[in-house]
Amino acid sequence: MAAVFSDSGGPTRDELRAHLVRTMIAGDVATPRQNNLLHYRRMAARNPYYLFGLDLKPTWTEQEILRVMVERCGVDPNPLYLYGDDTIDPELTLDALEAMGDRIGLAAERRERVVLATGHPATLTPIYQAVARALAGRGCQILTPAAGWTYEIETSYGTEVRRIVYAPEGVAMLEGDDGRTHHTHDAAPMEAMLADLVGAAPTPAEGSRELERSSWPDLAIADHGWAGAAGQAGIDTVGFADCNDPALFAGADEGKIDVVVPLDDGVSPHHYGPLTNFLLNRAGLS
Repeated sequence: MAAVFSDSGGPTRDELRAHLVRTMIAGDVATPRQNNLLHYRRMAARNPYYLFGLDLKPTWTEQEILRVMVERCGVDPNPLYLYGDDTIDPELTLDALEAMGDRIGLAAERRERVVLATGHPATLTPIYQAVARALAGRGCQILTPAAGWTYEIETSYGTEVRRIVYAPEGVAMLEGDDGRTHHTHDAAPMEAMLADLVGAAPTPAEGSRELERSSWPDLAIADHGWAGAAGQAGIDTVGFADCNDPALFAGADEGKIDVVVPLDDGVSPHHYGPLTNFLLNRAGLS
């Protein structure tokens, strides 16, 4: 059944809540509890792939991670719930969308320099493109540093090359030698983008470095390691995260990430349309 929304420039909060639950962007989501708990364990063990470029405090135990995921994402609080699908509280999603919209609206008002990037190019790109287009229309500068920068990763198929590319409207993502865009948790691409803004792109082995704040973006809108690296660098950062991506929520708890919107980041792209309209309307950009 098609969703019905008001004609006021975007769905109301109640209308969007119903849509989020119906499409499983929030509410009962398709992310398995066992996958969530596995990622929580790996973050607690400080596996870099699950830290998203954030230098988090060493006090993040599995229990503390579950606590923050209950508070900021709305996963099931029962520590004995080990198998089955997990949950995202749609009220928390809506609250965070409003906060994100407020920060994006401020960026438009100030005509800030903005960088946008996604580790989920197959699903979340249209949200970022719509926001970038709206911000550019208000005089913001959409930054596109380090285009073509490459590094190597290890996969189950061996060593592969990834490069930074930009979708139309200026949204950064990773592309492989196969010409396809790829999912990533990595922080190295954002670190390279920030370094490129001061004319000193690092090699992968060099990692992060002190960067000149005057050359940085005023705002990063991102997810996964793109968001983590920006927040770790001290840039105002807002972004999206699934219930199996605890690092950004922990980063928000530590004050390194400004806003994290909890949602299932793997549903069909068109389902995010009402969410995008709500976000832009909140930002005053619809």
